[in-house]
Amino acid sequence: MAQMLALAIIVFILFIGEIVSIRTRAWIPSIFISGILFLLGYWTFFPSEIVAIAGVPPVVATLLIYLLITNMGTLLSLQELKQQWKTVLIALAGILGIVVILLGIGTLLFGFETVIVAIPPLVGGIVSALIMSEGAEAAGLTTLSVFAIVIYVVQGFAGYPLTSIMLKREGKALLRKYRNNELTEKTVLELENSEEKEELKMFSKLPDYYNTEFFKFFRLAFVGYLAYLVSTLAAPVVEISPFVLCLLFGVVARSIGFLERHPLKKANGFGFAIMALLLYIFDGLKNATPSMMLEILYPLFGCIIIGLVGMYLFSFVAGKILKVSKEMAFAVSLTALYGFPADYIITVEVINALTDDPKERQVLTSHMLPPMLVAGFVTVTIVSVILAGIFVGFL
Repeated sequence: MAQMLALAIIVFILFIGEIVSIRTRAWIPSIFISGILFLLGYWTFFPSEIVAIAGVPPVVATLLIYLLITNMGTLLSLQELKQQWKTVLIALAGILGIVVILLGIGTLLFGFETVIVAIPPLVGGIVSALIMSEGAEAAGLTTLSVFAIVIYVVQGFAGYPLTSIMLKREGKALLRKYRNNELTEKTVLELENSEEKEELKMFSKLPDYYNTEFFKFFRLAFVGYLAYLVSTLAAPVVEISPFVLCLLFGVVARSIGFLERHPLKKANGFGFAIMALLLYIFDGLKNATPSMMLEILYPLFGCIIIGLVGMYLFSFVAGKILKVSKEMAFAVSLTALYGFPADYIITVEVINALTDDPKERQVLTSHMLPPMLVAGFVTVTIVSVILAGIFVGFL
């Protein structure tokens, strides 16, 4: 297949996903539709390496992850990051719910080894899925080795629409209060003014015409490199994901005036970066064959459904204690099923579907985006890898 044909086909799939999302006002997220179409494509006429043929090999995806996560850090302030302690606790409660309920009920239905292999990929990303897959393979559990990858690939299909529903309910409730002047004056001011004035303090004397797109890309890449460097230097003492550090370094870089807010968008690279990263994520569906899906259908959906029940119950209780709505608490916990960039994409889609007013969109963004981003990194990037390291020892 020619490179441009491959690119045209898979980008057209992303476009179809967007159309469905727009037409349904985000009730059906674009990423959900695109995932299904990619799956059907791999089962029919797609070459298995169609994403790489189109020009998005793993090395490019890794580059874009560094840039995108650093860029996401600039959407948060140090103050907002400190305020997200409730988000962290609720996200951890949701994961605890999955672990407790699956080990309790899931073990009786599917067996101990199946549940052990299922939990880390269910609450995490590709790293935890690979750890459990390789561990199962080493233990001679070939079917479970495949199961670890497939549950990672499929879990998002449950998480995407549920998250969209929860965020729409949360957003509608907030907009109703905002429009009816039911929010306190302090809350309104915090939400409306959360987007601070743009100021590159470290380059205040630099003429605007020198702040070119390349200069923005350079500063983003430099901050990403610092995150990688610190992660590498800390490795002998403690394992810290460079992607977690990218988020933190992005926050700090904006706070000290080294980066502006949303530099990747201002450099006209955000749309392309999101597109390429989504294509790389959907590339993981190439391993989910129809026969494989049929073989593990029962434990696959059983583990996801039972895990979601546990997640909802525990996040609901945590939300009650911390005075966070059940919708926002569940949405925050659901980020464990997909992480970045889906948490960002779904949240923005919902916000755009709820209102066209810039002020209202800013209010919704300030309320929903920071907790969704922070929760996604806590669950997928940190906790799931720790769980995988512990659980693989039981195989």
